[in-house]
Amino acid sequence: MIELKNIYKSFGDHVVLEDLNLMINTGESMVIIGRSGIGKSVLLKHIIGVMRPDSGSVAIDGTDITMLSIKDLDKVRMDFGMLFQGAALFDSLSVLENVGFQLFEYTDMSAEEIRQRVAECLAKVGLKDIEHEKPAALSGGMKKRVALARAICMSPKVILFDEPTTGVDPITGDVINRLIRHLHDTLSVTSITVTHDMTSAYKIADRIAMLHDRRIVDIGTPEEIRHSKNAITRQFISGSARGPITNEEGSGA
Repeated sequence: MIELKNIYKSFGDHVVLEDLNLMINTGESMVIIGRSGIGKSVLLKHIIGVMRPDSGSVAIDGTDITMLSIKDLDKVRMDFGMLFQGAALFDSLSVLENVGFQLFEYTDMSAEEIRQRVAECLAKVGLKDIEHEKPAALSGGMKKRVALARAICMSPKVILFDEPTTGVDPITGDVINRLIRHLHDTLSVTSITVTHDMTSAYKIADRIAMLHDRRIVDIGTPEEIRHSKNAITRQFISGSARGPITNEEGSGA
């Protein structure tokens, strides 16, 4: 469904992605792991077309979206939902207006139809009767779930998750992980998650890809990654201060 080929992206002299290749199958839950600041979120932005590579291609169902006009790219994006790292709710809007934002903007559904759809999506993430609340009245975990309800509101084919457990406690993080996996399975969507949280990665992934030094250096099922022979992957998943990653930075001696 999604294929990134020979992706190269730089910002001035800083190369973020180079010769990056990744295939994500239809209906798969792909998790991309790697250190903070390594380019995981930049990779997500290429998949949804917010950023275009300097060279290389991003194919969605066989169509290279890097070649599309803004108008045609907007049509492709309608098949995507996204859970942003900080939830990214609009503080001045109610939960109803946040979750139903795209429905209000891009459909001709009536207000009552949107209200019913929003209530349905909130129920899927374990929330009810909060449509008139403002984000300020919600806990961090509730904000994440409201953002997740917004991500599924347009019945997307693909959902992107940017560090979904950042900023919540471990118990709430587990709730979010279970919801992500449950929604992936019940809605039959393709899920792409970027995270440095290995607990989250193991729980939600069908496959895990290791991003390091601007490219994918290892990929496999959670079990394969647990027992990977790749030294970079082993250091990252173990959280060790010593290894090839920190040696490259001159701080691993």
